[in-house]
Amino acid sequence: MAQDYNKAKRGVYMGLLLLGAVTLVEVFLSLFGKGYIISGVESSKILFAVVGIGLVVLSLYKAYFIVYEFMHMGHEVKGLRASVLLPMLLLVWAIIAFFQEGGSWGDRRALIEEKDKIEKEDTGKPTGMLLHDPQTKKLQ
Repeated sequence: MAQDYNKAKRGVYMGLLLLGAVTLVEVFLSLFGKGYIISGVESSKILFAVVGIGLVVLSLYKAYFIVYEFMHMGHEVKGLRASVLLPMLLLVWAIIAFFQEGGSWGDRRALIEEKDKIEKEDTGKPTGMLLHDPQTKKLQ
């Protein structure tokens, strides 16, 4: 009984150390990609893409590890695992779609605001439809 407890406790600590190490690697990659560790790196688009992909992979690994170890999904039947993970994937898809739609909406709004700008011309004379209407001229 005590061996099982010590084994489980050791497993939790190893998991926390692994998550901490992955988090430190993520922080290092982020600082490296922004040019805080080596200046001039942030201008390289290829390196920026590699760092971005690395961060996504490490984040997905951490999410996988947390779900499978700390939520005990690794010890469940395949159907239960799928019933938990598939809705999570749909949630990720929805978040990506909402960000994409929000960015598109912002771009369109800026375009509409640019087209709606009306240049005011100061001619010194009053303008409008009523000044050109023959019925209105009779009233003056």
